[in-house]
Amino acid sequence: MGQMSESKRGFAAMNAEQQRQIASQGGKAAHEKGTAHEFTSEEARAAGRKGGEVVSQNREHMATIGRKGAEARSQASNGTRKSRGDHDVKPSEHSHQG
Repeated sequence: MGQMSESKRGFAAMNAEQQRQIASQGGKAAHEKGTAHEFTSEEARAAGRKGGEVVSQNREHMATIGRKGAEARSQASNGTRKSRGDHDVKPSEHSHQG
């Protein structure tokens, strides 16, 4: 029997950015044509609920985000906050005296 080729072709052979650009063009065309699906608030709510259920089944992920939330809450109650540089900054260090 012949060997099957595993090489990617067409859309699958493109890099992620090329795929995004083509998908974006398709979405824009569908909206212009009036055939694009627009979610109702109830459909969006149901989709969000379904996604939340899937994510919450990953116990390791939930533990990680729980720890981050607890850390942020602890820092807020101690009067410190995290800046974008990810280091502790006390509010008094940013006050301007003049």
